[in-house]
Amino acid sequence: MLAAVVAGSMLAGSIFLGPKHKTDIKQQPFECGQSPFQTPGNRFGVKFYLIAILFIIFDVDLAFLFPWAVVFRDLGLNGFLSMLVFLGFVAVGLAVIWKKGAFKWR
Repeated sequence: MLAAVVAGSMLAGSIFLGPKHKTDIKQQPFECGQSPFQTPGNRFGVKFYLIAILFIIFDVDLAFLFPWAVVFRDLGLNGFLSMLVFLGFVAVGLAVIWKKGAFKWR
């Protein structure tokens, strides 16, 4: 509850006390210090979304590996074999998406 009050008060303080100098230059889209070469809102290719979803999936899988590595000695052989099965499923999934050409940029 205290964290919510502190965060809310900081947010409210920046809104009410912060400077508000809107200029035409500040309202323009910014793209790495250069003028944007296309208008915002254009569609991304499906390949971008596929790579993003694959990254999220494998990132979540790695989130399971860290706690397992911490308690590896306590789990014994059963924990080791269950993690091998899990990593086997991940490896099969990686092989399937690799074979389908998800990592080829055309």
